[in-house]
Amino acid sequence: MADHAHHAEAPAMDYPEHERTYTGFIHFSEVGTVACLAIVAALAVGGTKHAWGTALIGTLFAVLGTGIGIAAPSIGWRAPLVSLVLMLLALVLL
Repeated sequence: MADHAHHAEAPAMDYPEHERTYTGFIHFSEVGTVACLAIVAALAVGGTKHAWGTALIGTLFAVLGTGIGIAAPSIGWRAPLVSLVLMLLALVLL
């Protein structure tokens, strides 16, 4: 038969740490989503307009903005948004 006795008590949940982890996950998800959109827009510029140099620069800006956005929570998803807007403008104007 299975032993159903409680040998040790489970420690209490650390809710502040759970909240901090959840906030970090949401922050990373927001920045990552905008960065992915910026890279897709850069690939669209390269693929449809044959401006691969512009696409490369846009991808580098997206990666740089992602690093800044993750490192500075106050800036967050707005850092890679700059690259996304520039790539969308390049897609329309080129």
